[in-house]
Formats: sequence, C-alpha cells, structure tokens
Amino acid sequence: MTRKQFAAKLAFAAVAMLALSWVHTAQAIKFTIAGHEAGDAQPFCISHHVEADTQVVVKVKVGNGPHQKVSVEVTDDSIHLGQLWKKDNLSEELQRGAFLNKVAGNVVACFTNILASGYKADPKYTRVVDVDFEIGSETIDYLKLAEKEKLKPMELELRKLEDLVKDVIEDMEHLQRREEKMRNTNESTNSRVQWFSAMTMFVLISLGAWQIVYLKQFFRKKRLID
Repeated sequence: MTRKQFAAKLAFAAVAMLALSWVHTAQAIKFTIAGHEAGDAQPFCISHHVEADTQVVVKVKVGNGPHQKVSVEVTDDSIHLGQLWKKDNLSEELQRGAFLNKVAGNVVACFTNILASGYKADPKYTRVVDVDFEIGSETIDYLKLAEKEKLKPMELELRKLEDLVKDVIEDMEHLQRREEKMRNTNESTNSRVQWFSAMTMFVLISLGAWQIVYLKQFFRKKRLID
C-alpha cells in the first residue's frame, strides 16, 4: 500500500467516523409475553423498516418458563405477507434467522406464547424475549471475511467503516425519498384545498346573487317595490 493510498484511507476513516457519530447504536428489544391457551393466544408483533434487497438477521433468545411454548414468525408487510422465517418452541439458546428482504417495507416479527395442554392462563406464566434485528453491514461476519480476503487489522476496520457509511447513505437516501413523498403529498393537498376553497366561494357568491334576483322578483310581484 502506498503512502497516498494509506492517507486516502485515513481521510476516509475520519469522514466515516464523523458520519457514524450521527448514528445511534441499535439496542436489542426485550419484552415479556404472557402465556395463553392455544385458542386465545394473541401474537405480539414488532417491526423494523428494511430496504429492498437487504440482508437481515433476526436473533431471538427466550428466558426460561415452564409449560410454555414461544414461537416466532417473521413476515414482510406486502399484500401476500410473505413468510421470511419461522421458528417454533424457542429456547434459552440464541436462535438466528437469516434472510434476504426483497421488498422495501417493514419486516414484522410476531411472537406467540402457548401454554401446554391442561394449563390455564395465569399471571405467573410469562417468558422474557430478547430480539435483535441486524441489517445490512451488521450481518457480515468480518472474521470470516478477514480470513477469506487476508485483510490486515487496519484494512478490516476500514472495511467495517466503509460498509457502515454505505448503510448511513442508504438511510439518508431513504429519509430523502420519504421527505419528497411527504412534500408532494402536502403540495397536492394544498392545491386541492385551494381549488375547493375557490369553488366554495364561487358557489356562495352565485347563491347570494340568485337570492337577490329571486327576492327582487318576488317583491315586485307582491308590489312591495318598484
């Protein structure tokens, strides 16, 4: 590696660190789900927006709880609710579901906690669920990548920063598209309101003029005015 290349990579790393300072570290979601009988079980769902053609890994770990079976089903929010990953009878061991999200939108993970046969719903029957979404560069195993491409420690860190910056840029572009969509919606709504207001004023003025003409004709017929 030449000095110019090294200096360029250091500059890139500085810019990357500045960009990444805007990003909040994603934390795993932890919640408690109550056990219910099979016929009464209601799913508890959480979602995360994912862009199209993005690799996603869902990590799930469930706390200990007797006579309860926790299951998870991950779907997209398309019309057909395509199933991306499903796992029954989750345990304390970390379960990992990896898939490629093909359609931009929310990835929805729904959990159910069903009691064993013969047991009734009771506040004591609950299980703690830890779930974490890893998206884009977060799903890359950099240790394997370093072994495969024979990367040095500095090169590996630069690769991580490069991938993270790409994710930041994609997020910014997504926010920009949403902002453009909202702006277009606001402008369209404003235009429709203006046309509706103009039509309302025209109708009111026309109605007022018609009332004046009608009343004049009515009073003339009654010989109340000349």
